[in-house]
Amino acid sequence: MPTESLPARQHVWIFDLDDTLHNASAQIFPVMNQAMTHYIETHLQLETAAACALRQRYWQRYGATLKGLMRHHAINPHHFLAETHAFLTDDMVETRKALRQLLRSLPGRKCVFTNAPRSYALRVLQVLGVDDCFTHIFSVESSRFHAKPSVRGFRILLRQLGCQPSDCTLFEDSLPALMTAKRLGMRTVWISRRLCKPNFVQYRLPHVFALTHSGLKKSVYLPPI
Repeated sequence: MPTESLPARQHVWIFDLDDTLHNASAQIFPVMNQAMTHYIETHLQLETAAACALRQRYWQRYGATLKGLMRHHAINPHHFLAETHAFLTDDMVETRKALRQLLRSLPGRKCVFTNAPRSYALRVLQVLGVDDCFTHIFSVESSRFHAKPSVRGFRILLRQLGCQPSDCTLFEDSLPALMTAKRLGMRTVWISRRLCKPNFVQYRLPHVFALTHSGLKKSVYLPPI
């Protein structure tokens, strides 16, 4: 009796969005931070300085301001995300044509894993011209608001992808997120211009385009099923 063959294993390339696939620090993050501070001022009735300090404290403690607001102030996450990401215009996204060619050259599946809302992520990817390069867009809603670096969000992602951590390479500018990924068993790539890297980071690239000459594509190995 013939045995049904198992599907071939595929490597999964997981990319953070902001400051990984594109430069969000130049134009987007300053406006986003102002929008979040204003939201906290309005809804928690705080002065600007106190609202800014609270935003930064929650971001440092939880990896996402939203998680702190949900946990300590019962803020509606959908309302917060809609109000704080409505500012985006196409000209705020810095585009490079080489990004599409780079992504299409990677063997296996590609996924975006972001703490941003889905509507924002889709718009940025469309402006970048790479939205069709990804099989999954995993937003903060997809993680049930367990934003990176929460291990729960990572586990939900892996279930949706139907893969093992050892199948995955994560490209990310956030060290706490990379630490979670490494603990789970993913290969970790830090997008940073800093020279010293912690031991849970396996590779450091100054920008995502350096992947082309890094040899990372050739070093992918999937153990047999």
